[in-house]
Amino acid sequence: MPMYDADDIVELKNRKKRRKRRRKFLIFLLIAAVVAGLYYYRDSWLPKLRGIGKQYQIIKNDGELAEENFPIEINGGAEYQLRYSEDTVFLLCDAYIYYYNTDGGLLKKRQHAYSNPVLNVSNGRALIYESGGDELTVEDEDEIIYSKTYDNNIMFARLSSEGFMAVVTSAENYACRLCVYNDDGDIIYERNCVERICDLSFTDESEGCVLCYIGAKNGSIITNVQKVSFNSKDEKWTSPDIEALGLDVYGCGDGAFLVGYTACAYLDSSGEICTYYEYDGDYAGSSSQGGNAAIIINDDDRRKYTLALLQSDGSIVTVDFDSALEYVTIKDGLAYVLCKEEINAYDFSGSLRSTAEIADSYYEFRRSEDYIFLMGYDRVDRIDYSS
Repeated sequence: MPMYDADDIVELKNRKKRRKRRRKFLIFLLIAAVVAGLYYYRDSWLPKLRGIGKQYQIIKNDGELAEENFPIEINGGAEYQLRYSEDTVFLLCDAYIYYYNTDGGLLKKRQHAYSNPVLNVSNGRALIYESGGDELTVEDEDEIIYSKTYDNNIMFARLSSEGFMAVVTSAENYACRLCVYNDDGDIIYERNCVERICDLSFTDESEGCVLCYIGAKNGSIITNVQKVSFNSKDEKWTSPDIEALGLDVYGCGDGAFLVGYTACAYLDSSGEICTYYEYDGDYAGSSSQGGNAAIIINDDDRRKYTLALLQSDGSIVTVDFDSALEYVTIKDGLAYVLCKEEINAYDFSGSLRSTAEIADSYYEFRRSEDYIFLMGYDRVDRIDYSS
């Protein structure tokens, strides 16, 4: 049995005390690091914590129409286009484009010379072009930023959130031609296509885009989706044939989401079909944002009206209604759907989050952070809407 003198016993006790102090100090440092991390990232977790117990509470908005500058009257009930971006409401009529703030105050109006104009907006900018014509302009409230004229007809054009612009025109010896410009209007990418592009969507940070082509095979209409980078001439991937008439395509991470007339599909990072959903009724509208998608499907013969909520992980939830669905859009993780007499917001588990009764006839709307702008035949109204 080992023998210890008094000094050894004291030293052993001191070592134990030092080890305890070190453990306590390390535990303190660990707790301090966790607390500091929670404080630093409080904006991401604190709102969720505050929402516990409230997440399925349905908010009932009163649907009361705003006054003062509203309604915004549309002369003669002419067809108009309404868009929202960066606290600005853009209204395009047959001869003018109007810029309004969210209170309905007129900021600017500018005349255009297009007979069949199309409006696209992003990041506070407006892209106006002549459908089937050869001219376009990119502008904001203050000025016309740049204009373009083409030798061939414009089929369609798109703006990205970074201010990039993609233009698809007809082309000699090809089905169409794609030109992409940076935010200063300088061309950065061009491509001649042997198949017609029916839609495109920019990928994250406008480093490339996904393209949607329509074709035919064995007597059936098919659609292919292709992802390209503006830094390479080679495609990143091309999807297999999708049995649907393609309408819209959206970038979704490294993949894409295709909306067709009879079905829709998610494509993974290799372009392979990972989710395919065929509609049980007639397609009536869609929206996609951040990997979420919403499709409205009406079947008048069976009196069946459905909102289909899809996520990129393959989950599909459906919500049934008693009347036809008019319009749907996604904002901040919620799907807003316009019914005959109300606007309802759903999360992607299918739970109703908020609602507002609509007393008059509207066919579309635009969602801002605080409001919904209702589009009627000859006017634009506004309601407060909390979700």
